[in-house]
Amino acid sequence: MCDTGDQQTTAAVLVKESAATIVETLKDVTLYEGEDAMFECRLSRETTQDAQWFLGDVPLQSNEMNEIRVQGTRHTLILRKVTLEDCGHISFKVGQHTSAA
Repeated sequence: MCDTGDQQTTAAVLVKESAATIVETLKDVTLYEGEDAMFECRLSRETTQDAQWFLGDVPLQSNEMNEIRVQGTRHTLILRKVTLEDCGHISFKVGQHTSAA
C-alpha cells in the first residue's frame, strides 16, 4: 500500500508454485508371488501438487495392501504380498509429468 495523505493505492503479490518434475524415474521390478514390490521416484523439489500412483488405470490409495509414502522429494509405493493379478503397469503422476514401470 502507498498512502500520500490524500491519495492511496494498493497492490497484491501473487506467487505461484512452479511445477515439480520427475528427476528419478520408476524402475521395473521382478519378484515372486507373495513378496512385496517397492517402487520409488524422486521429484525435483517438494511440492503441494497432487501426486498419484496407479496400477494400470486404477488409482491407488494407502491401505493394508498398498503403502504410499512421501519423504521430502522421494515418493514410494509398496505393494504388499503381490499376486499374479498384480502384474501390470505401475505409474506415478504429478502435474503433467508421468513415470511408468
